[in-house]
This record gives sequence, C-alpha cells and structure tokens, in this order.
Amino acid sequence: MPKPRYKTNNWKQYNQALINRGTLTFWIDEEAIREWRQGKQNKRGRPRIFSDLAITTALMVKRIFSMPLHASQGFMDSVFRLAQLALHCPHYSCISRRAKDVDVSFKTKTKGPIQHLAIDATGLKFMARASGKSKNMARMVNEECGGNYISQ
Repeated sequence: MPKPRYKTNNWKQYNQALINRGTLTFWIDEEAIREWRQGKQNKRGRPRIFSDLAITTALMVKRIFSMPLHASQGFMDSVFRLAQLALHCPHYSCISRRAKDVDVSFKTKTKGPIQHLAIDATGLKFMARASGKSKNMARMVNEECGGNYISQ
C-alpha cells in the first residue's frame, strides 16, 4: 500500500512555518548579568575576572552547538553585542583552564531543534519550541520585563 500524499493548501502558512524553524531566541536574566563578573575573593593570587556562571554558560554553549572553544567565545560575544550588553565571554584559554573546576551537569539533548536559550543565575537552559517550559519562560520574561532578549 503506498504512503498517503498530503496536499499543501495554505502555502503562505507552510512557508512561514519553514522559516520559523530557523529562529532562535536568547533570554538573558538581569541577575545573570550582575553575576557574570567574579566578586571579591579572599584568596591569594590573581583575582578571577569571570564567575563560575560565565564559565559554565560558555561550556554549555560549546556543547549545545558542537563548537570549539574559539568559536563559542566569538558566538557569545556576538550575542552580547546584539543584546547591547557590556559583557564579554571569557577567553577560550580561561574556559579551558577553569573547566575542570566548575561542576557542569549536561542533561540529555532536547527532542527537536533548540528554539529558546535562557541565561539566568543558575546557568544556561535550552528548550525546544513545543515544550511547555519555553512558554513559561516567555511568560516569566514578559511579566518581569527585567530580562534582555534577542530574537532573530
């Protein structure tokens, strides 16, 4: 028995759905922006510039997008530039050195393409478009209006 064929009747909606597959939204929480830089340390030696949150976020971006550290540094810097934030990604050598010191828990990959990335004080979160978490995140950001976001 042959596979049934479906005819597309609404081409405008179909084409827009194909275009929307490539959209990616970044949510950056105000608390994450405040905690991006390392606070005062009571240790000897050179003080750290970036917090563990920054290192963890950079490592998760590297893992999610399967990028080398050089590329993930450039990617995050461009995201911050688009969001008009005065933040910088840690240097790739700093990320590499501090990767063994931070506790990064990688959960299993989402089903489907990643549509929303949220950076809050607990680290980076990613959601697929159809998940309920992404709707809750959008609602949370819309209610608080405290997060910066980039939408392409």
